[in-house]
Amino acid sequence: MPDPPVALVRLTDRRFTGLGVDPATLTTRDAVVDLLIEHPEVMERPVVLRGDEAVIGRPTERIGDLLA
Repeated sequence: MPDPPVALVRLTDRRFTGLGVDPATLTTRDAVVDLLIEHPEVMERPVVLRGDEAVIGRPTERIGDLLA
């Protein structure tokens, strides 16, 4: 996935902001994975996979680029 790990987190969602987690601490893949395991509701969706590539499907044009 070309995005940084923190892109998988809905940083502006009230469910995330209510956690009190500092986004600056989400700089590694492990930190993001740990957060999403505990709070899957704050994961950015959709994530679209094709082969060994993946993109976050927002904006939706990214999905078209992946499938082209």
